[in-house]
Amino acid sequence: MTDLTSIKNIIVHNIGNKLREEEIQISRSLLEVDEPVKELLLKYFLSPFTSNEYYNLHHESEVQLNEVFTYVARIFDNPDELLVQSINLAKHLYEQSTHPKVKAGEFYVVYFKKCIADNQEVDAIGLFKSENKDTYLKVFPNGDNFEINYEDGININKLDKGCLIFNIEKDKGYLVSIVDTISRGAEAQYWKDDFLHLKPREDNYHHTKNILNLCKSFVTEKLPEEFDASRADQAIMLNKSADYFKLNNSFKIDDFAAEVIQQPEVIKAFKDFRGQFEQDRDVRLIDDFDISSSALKKQQRVFKSIIKLDKNFHIYIHGNREMIEKGKDEANGMHYYKLFYKEES
Repeated sequence: MTDLTSIKNIIVHNIGNKLREEEIQISRSLLEVDEPVKELLLKYFLSPFTSNEYYNLHHESEVQLNEVFTYVARIFDNPDELLVQSINLAKHLYEQSTHPKVKAGEFYVVYFKKCIADNQEVDAIGLFKSENKDTYLKVFPNGDNFEINYEDGININKLDKGCLIFNIEKDKGYLVSIVDTISRGAEAQYWKDDFLHLKPREDNYHHTKNILNLCKSFVTEKLPEEFDASRADQAIMLNKSADYFKLNNSFKIDDFAAEVIQQPEVIKAFKDFRGQFEQDRDVRLIDDFDISSSALKKQQRVFKSIIKLDKNFHIYIHGNREMIEKGKDEANGMHYYKLFYKEES
């Protein structure tokens, strides 16, 4: 976002859990807020959106059948439709709020001006839901003393669920960024999958993310299964894979295979595994793309080359497979690692 980003209009409804027969409370007018409150709302709504990971609204037949796409498109075509279409969006969200763990909460529909997305200045529609309340203490003077009380409210530093739908790429289902800080497991589906019905945008971020996941899965699942690779061997392969992505601006599958995997029989296993990975994960992997530095930074944690030994030791492997040996003490049946080094610090 920029300093010029502003809220044009905002409306709020309350969405209960349909399964528990909680109500949906619909507002009949736009929310009137003064400038200081607008500034707080801008922080609350927009500060969590720090990722370069984007999605598109989706439908298996055609995108026009996606309810959120239809209602949002009408608002972009005519911003005066915000009130009417926000009610349609609220009712659609209510119909999806059927998981037992879904909490009731305020649902905000916001029209933003002058947002930045994909290096373009565009309008955006924000959909947000606050499900959790924090308790705040209020201390205030009373004569020569002080009194203390409390009340429940929304923490502006903790957005529960949100999405920004930018007015670009309409033919692909608009450009969408999402935040969901609290959902885990099956209940998470109702916001991202059931309500918004998103699919990853096919860009360098998602290509990088998918290939990194492929490499990690191949090294940790296929290598030990088919080639009896030790944890040390896996760690070295993970390091080599990470170095390839750090040192190159683009990914080429044949170059990666030659530089990192090297052995013909392992390369063949990698390519076979790729096909199964695409089928199991329902993703499309491409052979050549520019590496996304932001995706690489976010995924680096999955490439940590650590061997954990019971609860006593962690071995961090950075390179040179020849400097570590694994063995077994036949006297007590315990395994051991032998490490070779020149200096310690």
